[in-house]
Amino acid sequence: MARRQCAYCGTFVDENAKQCPDCREMIPERIEPRKDPSAGRAEIRRGLLYTLLGAVPYYFASPGSPVTVPFPIPPAVTTYLLPLLMMLGLGFVIFGALKRVGVL
Repeated sequence: MARRQCAYCGTFVDENAKQCPDCREMIPERIEPRKDPSAGRAEIRRGLLYTLLGAVPYYFASPGSPVTVPFPIPPAVTTYLLPLLMMLGLGFVIFGALKRVGVL
């Protein structure tokens, strides 16, 4: 039979007991966390958006692009910032997928 500990005095009581037999305190009901059916969707969407927001400017700002940008873009943006934004988006996608599967 499953038993749990009283929150007030520490004695073990039956799982379905409403009141502790030793201290006569009411035992609070155990609240089970519910899984959200849409868990992970927001993170996946956010990750795809970040990846898109990093990939499109990277395509147009890279040196080998067929389209020229009318203003100068610092090389640090195409070397570090835009790939970092794409990796951040990929991380959100992976996190959302793991959350959706139920691993996290």
